Amino acid sequence: MIRVWQGDITTLKVDAIVNAANETLLGGGGVDGAIHRAAGPGLLAECRRIGGCPTGEARITGGHDLPARHVIHTVGPVWRGGDADEDALLASAYRNSLQLARDHGLTSIAFPAISTGVYGFPPDRAARIAVTTIAEHGDDLDVTLVAYDDKAAAILADALP
Repeated sequence: MIRVWQGDITTLKVDAIVNAANETLLGGGGVDGAIHRAAGPGLLAECRRIGGCPTGEARITGGHDLPARHVIHTVGPVWRGGDADEDALLASAYRNSLQLARDHGLTSIAFPAISTGVYGFPPDRAARIAVTTIAEHGDDLDVTLVAYDDKAAAILADALP
């Protein structure tokens, strides 16, 4: 099941929230910074031990001070106009996050709109890729797509079948 929910991803009590991280996994702006702040210093320490994550891949940590049991960190692509394999890399970020959840026996996962903030991915295009990838690879999971405002919620809802 895929649903859209508007609010703060750091407040969700799910098996895992997904962090739209950068390749260092050491925190940043947007949702990445918000997750690191809410999870506390233990998350940063655990991320330092992991040693990074390439674009399109995913890594899992504990949730630390979050209500979620785990954080799945994935790195989406920076938008470069659409001719640098961005669609495939974004789909890979979602697919690898879903697989990591499944590999760890998780049943509920919440995603932000990966790559649509400072990475500049067009939100409507990203939403279609997210929904298509989740429908194809996450049908056994309870998936929440998290929107931070009304506009983002409308874009995600429009992408649902």
